[in-house]
Amino acid sequence: MAKRFLILLPLFSTILLLALTVTESEAYSTTTPFQGYKPECFTHLHFYFHDVITGDKPTAIKVAEARRTNSLNVNFGVIMIADDPLTEGPDPRSKEVGRAQGMYASTAMKDIVFTMVFNLAFTAGEFNGSTFAMYGRNDIFSKAREMPIIGGTGAFRFARGYAQAKTYKIVGLDAVVEYNVFIWH
Repeated sequence: MAKRFLILLPLFSTILLLALTVTESEAYSTTTPFQGYKPECFTHLHFYFHDVITGDKPTAIKVAEARRTNSLNVNFGVIMIADDPLTEGPDPRSKEVGRAQGMYASTAMKDIVFTMVFNLAFTAGEFNGSTFAMYGRNDIFSKAREMPIIGGTGAFRFARGYAQAKTYKIVGLDAVVEYNVFIWH
């Protein structure tokens, strides 16, 4: 009998240890109100995005392209890095309200379609110091395009919404794009 007890003792000890561990472990997550967060403000922003590829002071530069890109009419595989000004009006000399900093890549083989990955950083006005992130498909020859807003900082903390882009003007490779952005934050 004592032999059986000695054999079963490690088993009982293990079961007891597991039971104590399970009952004393903390939950994977907890939900608590975020201090200082007042949810559900709705903001509509209107500005112009200036993508300048040519000239002495480009705001977007090509950093990569596929070997076969030059043989395709749509520049499939080209990757651009940008720090484009955002202004109140379509004239590049109008008041700058922020910068669109990020990248876009030509991701369609038959059309000119970009995948956009941008942080829009505001440098003036009510949202100075705040940013939001935009990521999505931009079929540049469509009259109006929508791209999702997937987060933000500052006044745009917990942002979600969408951006509507409409090409205002194209001169050569340079573009001015009108943006209407609708954000819940």
